[in-house]
Amino acid sequence: MVERDGQGRDLRLLVVPRVGSLLETGDVWEPYRLLDPAGTVVEPVAVYLKDLQGIGRPATTQRSYGMDLLRWFRFLWAIRMRWDQATREEARDFSRWIQLSDKPRRPGATAASAIPNPVTGKAGPGRKYAPTTRGHSESVLRGFYDFHSDAGSGPMINPFPLARRGGRAHAHHNPMDLYRNERSGLYRPRHVQRVPRSIPDEKFNELFAQLSSHRDRALVAFWVSTGARASELLGARYGDADPGQQLITVVRKGTRAIQQLPASPDAFVWLRLYQAQMHGLAPTGTDDPLWWTLRRPFRELGYHAAYRMFSRANAALGANWSLHDLRHTAAYRMARDPDMSLTDVQWVLGHAHLSTTQLYLTPLTEDVIAEVLAHHARRSAAVSTATPAQNNGPSAPSYRPEALNILFGEGTA
Repeated sequence: MVERDGQGRDLRLLVVPRVGSLLETGDVWEPYRLLDPAGTVVEPVAVYLKDLQGIGRPATTQRSYGMDLLRWFRFLWAIRMRWDQATREEARDFSRWIQLSDKPRRPGATAASAIPNPVTGKAGPGRKYAPTTRGHSESVLRGFYDFHSDAGSGPMINPFPLARRGGRAHAHHNPMDLYRNERSGLYRPRHVQRVPRSIPDEKFNELFAQLSSHRDRALVAFWVSTGARASELLGARYGDADPGQQLITVVRKGTRAIQQLPASPDAFVWLRLYQAQMHGLAPTGTDDPLWWTLRRPFRELGYHAAYRMFSRANAALGANWSLHDLRHTAAYRMARDPDMSLTDVQWVLGHAHLSTTQLYLTPLTEDVIAEVLAHHARRSAAVSTATPAQNNGPSAPSYRPEALNILFGEGTA
């Protein structure tokens, strides 16, 4: 424990053990439980997760919120502070700790690195928590304490207040205007909006060639043609695929709305080959899963298994693209089609705000560099082929060979 004196808590001496856990139960009524170091259910969190389920939050959201609460409770256990006695000072120290400390690693895991991947240009996860993660934690914890304050089971003053006194964040925001990167919480860090990355067509073809089964090819073809999130497509049922109409039905992650998405003909070709391969091995009822594991005993394909499949294809190329990059790739392809309106792309992606879809109109760095270099090449070619008569004067200045030799060495000219 790190004692607190008149000048505050010395976080340099603080050690936060990886105690407690978020347990996946497999029970639809209580998908996740937060356990303390003794293995006992943390009741304040259990009640809060039930409330999340009651207002329609899916199990994936409950897991995300549960992980944020686990980090907070680990911090409280390390400083020996009851959750309902935490003040703004504990919230401040938690924000400092999560910004400056390294993320815990599983035993045997390799050290994290923020060096960009040479194939994709994407940086690794790094050692620190990302600003979005820190901001998400602050928002979740404020909601957790708001819930218990309203229920009369927590402190009357929220340790994680809004950035300004009273009111609601963005209360007077014009829905027609973009959000200005404002903070909605006192300890919510600012972060730069990152432009989504897509997979270049030639790299995508190389990646697709590394897939080893018809199921994997069908999955990737659907992801890159529908723009569906990984979990949305993996949750599809056998009856949701309609090859005749070239549609597949998914349940949207946030709104839980049922939506039909158009897919490419190739996706349905690979799906038919996969279904022929699995004929008689897995049930094909309307409500049965569409995607199965390929090894016995056959089980419904989950996200982590699909992630490992995609990671193996990445490893063969030395790349680090994610499943979500397939959604970005689909969005870029559709947004850059001059015959497809941006509102159509918004509908396909399920974005609540058109401003989110407009991110995919941002030119890619590699495309801009290629266009500018081509511009310089055209300018150089035009200057070298121009005649004095065409220029209405003396020819354009050029570098003499001896000057280039002085600058760059012999043999440059």
